[in-house]
Amino acid sequence: MIEKLSSIGNFIGRTPLVHLEHPTVDLYAKLEFHNLMGSVKVRPAYYILKSAIESGRVTQDTTVIESSSGNFGIALATLCKRLGIKFIPVIDPNINPSYENLLRSLSYRVEKVEERDKTGGFLLTRVQRVNDLLRDIPNSFWTNQYGNIDNFNAHYKGLGTELAEHFDELDYAFVGVSSGGTISGVSRRLKDKFPNVRIVAVDSVGSVIFGTPPKKRYIPGIGSSMVPDILREAVIDEVFHVEEVDTITGCYQLFEDHCIFGGGSSGTSYYAIQQYFKDKIFEKRPKVVFLCPDGGTPYADTVYNQDWVQDIREKNSVQIQS
Repeated sequence: MIEKLSSIGNFIGRTPLVHLEHPTVDLYAKLEFHNLMGSVKVRPAYYILKSAIESGRVTQDTTVIESSSGNFGIALATLCKRLGIKFIPVIDPNINPSYENLLRSLSYRVEKVEERDKTGGFLLTRVQRVNDLLRDIPNSFWTNQYGNIDNFNAHYKGLGTELAEHFDELDYAFVGVSSGGTISGVSRRLKDKFPNVRIVAVDSVGSVIFGTPPKKRYIPGIGSSMVPDILREAVIDEVFHVEEVDTITGCYQLFEDHCIFGGGSSGTSYYAIQQYFKDKIFEKRPKVVFLCPDGGTPYADTVYNQDWVQDIREKNSVQIQS
């Protein structure tokens, strides 16, 4: 199985890092949607599976299970399909419709939860379903992107190292947070080389990761209904929260300003940067990097659909008034 998996490695990593025009800062975007299957999540999916196979935790007869809002599930489904092993993703109604269709095509089977958890999200419900499946299915393995140290290792040795090797100096890194693996590995690797770099964690309003009150969220890929265990490995200087209506604005601005057709977390980070540096004046323009974890195509029915956007704006207005 290792040989089959290793053959995919050439399609993962070494993604473009592009310089963007900006009035205030020296801005760079890391285009992770150039990875296999279109997202940053294939990095940890590959690394976690490879480590599990090498240690004997995953064999040809293993059923791999994961709670995923989309990208990590797509990555795992693709890799497991290549290896000829069973994969069961646990998803929820916030998943992009095209991702759900793709997962149903690639996976052994799909489990979909419908009940929101106590935070108003679905993550805790999904994790409970994962634990039920682990109990009921012999020889099953949870990749556990929220707590598996190999999620950290994948980004420390992969994405984090690519960024560290590109720059001679770096002042800020804006990283969206969901499962916590990306910011954990990237922050630690960047801090190794640039001790004074400021790591800005970007989160969605309604996410509980950094202790703020929960509320219903509709855009997957950023934020969480629980604090990921892997986040303990991260080195974070600041946290910047973005409303979902502003995430939508950020996605459109990113496309209009730079022709980057990014997903929800890409737009969230871009909006955060615009607000963070608004009206600031520097003697020397700071060097800033942010991640574009996935592209916009899976969001064509949501973020880039005007009817859906109007519905979200109305829901957000009702929440604010209440």
